[in-house]
Amino acid sequence: MKHLFFDLDHTLWDFDKNSEAALRILYADLNLDEHIRSFQTFHTTYKKVNTQLWRAYGKGQVTKEDLRIRRFSKSLHKLGLSDSVLSEQMAEGYVRLSPLQKNLFPGTTEMLTSLKQDGFRLHIITNGFREIQEIKLRNTDIRDYFDVVLCSEEMGKQKPHPLVFQTALERAGAKKEESIMIGDNLHTDVMGASRAGIQAILFDPERVHRQGTHEWHIHHLEEIPDLIPWISKANQ
Repeated sequence: MKHLFFDLDHTLWDFDKNSEAALRILYADLNLDEHIRSFQTFHTTYKKVNTQLWRAYGKGQVTKEDLRIRRFSKSLHKLGLSDSVLSEQMAEGYVRLSPLQKNLFPGTTEMLTSLKQDGFRLHIITNGFREIQEIKLRNTDIRDYFDVVLCSEEMGKQKPHPLVFQTALERAGAKKEESIMIGDNLHTDVMGASRAGIQAILFDPERVHRQGTHEWHIHHLEEIPDLIPWISKANQ
């Protein structure tokens, strides 16, 4: 194995912690406590709406621009507020604040350092928006670990579409049999990579999936360096 492809959000960059931190800042700065019972009420509603819209985006049913504003306008509407100006303020503020948050999963930097020292070439394959993902990588000081950063929107497709993985392999100059994909999403990261002929590791820090869901199933990033030789052996 020579090439390791990582998902970014929910795998290296702790999306949930960082998103909540950004939303708390917005909630306070925009005085939303004057209209909404509590931050928790807003946050719970927002997460449900955001998840639904990201699924729609993945299916090509909404555009990037629609998603950015509608996740806030729809959340506020559900909470009894219909304010287009406020929705736009929140959309702009979130895009500005969220990528500046610095929470990585425990052991991220140590794991990346170890893999680089062992001679692996590291890359990113993400469904996130390029301008946002680059800020996240640089702001957390991990951008230099990666040779190729591929955002699926460049192809007009989303993981798990095979074109995304094929393009990543081509840009990295990698063969599928010498590559591993690491990600938290069983469908988009693991199954998508597997269908493209790439071995995959399922990262499951919250233990959402039962043991045995996938052959290579980990709960901590620190497990990756020791797991790679076993995957290589199984791939022979």
